[in-house]
Amino acid sequence: MLLPIYAYGHPVLRKKAEDITPDYEDLSKLIADMWETMYHAEGVGLAAPQIGRPIRLFIIDSIQLEEKGKDVIGLKTVFINAEKVEEKGKIWAYEEGCLSIPDIRGDVDRLDTLTLRYLDENFVEHITTFDGINARVIQHEYDHIEGILFLEYLKPVKKAMIRGRLENIRKGKVKVDYKMKFA
Repeated sequence: MLLPIYAYGHPVLRKKAEDITPDYEDLSKLIADMWETMYHAEGVGLAAPQIGRPIRLFIIDSIQLEEKGKDVIGLKTVFINAEKVEEKGKIWAYEEGCLSIPDIRGDVDRLDTLTLRYLDENFVEHITTFDGINARVIQHEYDHIEGILFLEYLKPVKKAMIRGRLENIRKGKVKVDYKMKFA
């Protein structure tokens, strides 16, 4: 089932999300709905707060980037109750966007290597190190479960330039090809 994506300005996007347990109601269906919603919106990641659930759950599929000819070894994974273990490496800028903030993109500086402790959809624990674009997509989605939006990393000049467009998103004055929910 396609779920509405919560737009910039909705309070759930600024909340630190809560851990879940294996008995979380209809978790398998929720994850399946998140995959369907993400693909429909042409995203590479989606966090539960973006669909109105303040829980520590996100999904990514960077395999799509492989298919678009990028130099990437893709990854398709469910992350539950993720916690950063370590970020290291070189800082690199890359233009990011977000399904909750449509039509706005900007360069974000991030470290290129991330080690994460998380549970998969079967609640099996993993401690894995990711790098490159996989690390970046995971960092972006991880920020969502911490209540952080990529906008916070933008340079002040860029933030000033997009202020009016952000206000339009907050008011629901944006056109997208997927369902959105506004504050």
